[in-house]
Amino acid sequence: MDSEPYSMITLLVLGFLLLLSAFFSATETAYTSLRPSLLRIKGEKNPKRMALAIKLHSDFDTLITTILTLNNFIYLLAASIATAFFISHFHSMGTTISVAVMTVVTLLFAEVTPKSLAAEAPERFALFSAPLLRFFILLCTPFTWFFARWRKLVNLLYKSNDERAFSEDELMDMVDKMEEKGNFNEDDMELIQNAIEFKDLLAEDVITPRVKIEGIEKDATLEDITDKFLTTGFSRIPVYDDTIDSIVGIVHLRDFFNHVMKKDKQLAEIITMPVYVAPTMEITELFKELQRKKSHIAVVMDEHGGTAGIVTVEDILEKLVGDIWDESDDIVEEFIKLDDNQYRVICEAYIDKFFGYFELDEENEEIHAQTVNGWIMDSLGKIPEPGDSFEFNNGGKNLHISIHTMESHKVVDCIVTVTDILEDGEGED
Repeated sequence: MDSEPYSMITLLVLGFLLLLSAFFSATETAYTSLRPSLLRIKGEKNPKRMALAIKLHSDFDTLITTILTLNNFIYLLAASIATAFFISHFHSMGTTISVAVMTVVTLLFAEVTPKSLAAEAPERFALFSAPLLRFFILLCTPFTWFFARWRKLVNLLYKSNDERAFSEDELMDMVDKMEEKGNFNEDDMELIQNAIEFKDLLAEDVITPRVKIEGIEKDATLEDITDKFLTTGFSRIPVYDDTIDSIVGIVHLRDFFNHVMKKDKQLAEIITMPVYVAPTMEITELFKELQRKKSHIAVVMDEHGGTAGIVTVEDILEKLVGDIWDESDDIVEEFIKLDDNQYRVICEAYIDKFFGYFELDEENEEIHAQTVNGWIMDSLGKIPEPGDSFEFNNGGKNLHISIHTMESHKVVDCIVTVTDILEDGEGED
């Protein structure tokens, strides 16, 4: 049996190796889950270390190669030393005991514990470990160079055609799980969900319908045009020839007052051509088209060549970031809570907002309308009248929807009474 000093030195070496392994395991977790934006906030008091951590994170391939190379080397070295140590003490049983002890100790102290701690505060650990990591990266430069070349060779020999993109449902599941862990607040969640769903939206999903377009005739008087700008509060207004189905241009408030009112130019000289699009055009492409043509308004054409409506840059952005209000806008509350289970709903609201507000499941419903007004008409199968009502069951809830106010064959608002559905089919407040 070995002397006591030799055994003590061996245990100290094993402890040091496990400590190094724990450091690399924690570092791997920290830099994998690191958010650079949050790192910049946490590292304001130590800008040099923050800059170093961001630089290391930006070259993630070199970083992870260094960590994995050193960690695997440490595992092998520690296992060899432990095996020799236990064989010298327990002879034939030494190998078995070494495997059992090192497995438990490594998992507990070099894997699970450090990774759990690093996951709780990745930015803080990234700042702490940055100088040591820079030293180890320099130390392992020959190895990382070799493995980088080896990886390129493997990629040349084996080119995978597997699709690695996430589906929309997978992304939403990931976001939901991160919200449960507290990584996102409610506003973050709404923005992320809007961004994921953004690519599926079409021009007809964000359209301002034809009946709501505020336009001016190309032969309108200066007084009429001035009055239209003042009453609507808009900075841009469509100009049409005889009928709104023939929009010939867009006039900007600034151009009108600077050139027509002050310099006696004709309206036709200052209007700009709108962008004409189909209702099925994806809004991502529409947004790019408006940017390319430096326009703020697109005219959406119907199948007969008439005007179905218009889409503005603001309409598109609101689908991503929510309602945008300015000083001239009258803020409209589309959902007003009257009591514990009763609500007044403005029926110009989009149907997806309605489902979101009442936490309903839209996926299993075949809804072709864009607004609550259209959905009510489809549900009733006729032009509604005040007092008409119907029941709608969805997501374990029963909604009693009663028509409140009508205007020009359009539902202005309705009263929604929500009750939970019990297993026996009865409702409760």
